[in-house]
Amino acid sequence: MNIFRRPDYKSEATQFLEQLKSSQPALEAQQQQGRKLLWDKSVDRDAAAGFRSGRVAQKPYVYQTDK
Repeated sequence: MNIFRRPDYKSEATQFLEQLKSSQPALEAQQQQGRKLLWDKSVDRDAAAGFRSGRVAQKPYVYQTDK
């Protein structure tokens, strides 16, 4: 045992999250479902390539008019 070791510190936010997860065990599964709904999407690579190829180059000075 190290004589200089401090006791483990847990912030109030960490304690709150641990208590919330222990009181609501289904919370993590709900979080994963929400993540799948918003973030885990399959990418259509053909459509993405089409969008990239159809992009129009921006002019060097955006506010210049064509007169």
